[in-house]
Amino acid sequence: MTAASSTIITLALAFYSIGVWSERVSGRLKAWHLVFFWLGLVCDTWGTGLMFEMAGGMSRDFHALTGLLAIVLMLVHAIWASAVLMRRDERWITGFHRFSVPVWVIWLIPYFSPMILAVGG
Repeated sequence: MTAASSTIITLALAFYSIGVWSERVSGRLKAWHLVFFWLGLVCDTWGTGLMFEMAGGMSRDFHALTGLLAIVLMLVHAIWASAVLMRRDERWITGFHRFSVPVWVIWLIPYFSPMILAVGG
């Protein structure tokens, strides 16, 4: 992994974590949380694209497959959060973290899997 892709993926972790955990702590979804969800998704997709270029495409290993799943879930998460805020449904606004935290946990799997697999391998 290049320094650029590593830095961008780590920015994705920072942005996404800020969005998810500030939403969780505040107990309600706010527009600025949504900004951090989208920033995390953009950085993750950008960093992943750089890794694909370096590797010559997507491999079919655990890291690549969980990474693709994570990006898809992040996209669904950001779109759903956008819809929730547009609808202004208070029940969804205050309960959205029930979806955010599990998506964040799943996102951590491909983030940390190279480190874990390198130690175990």
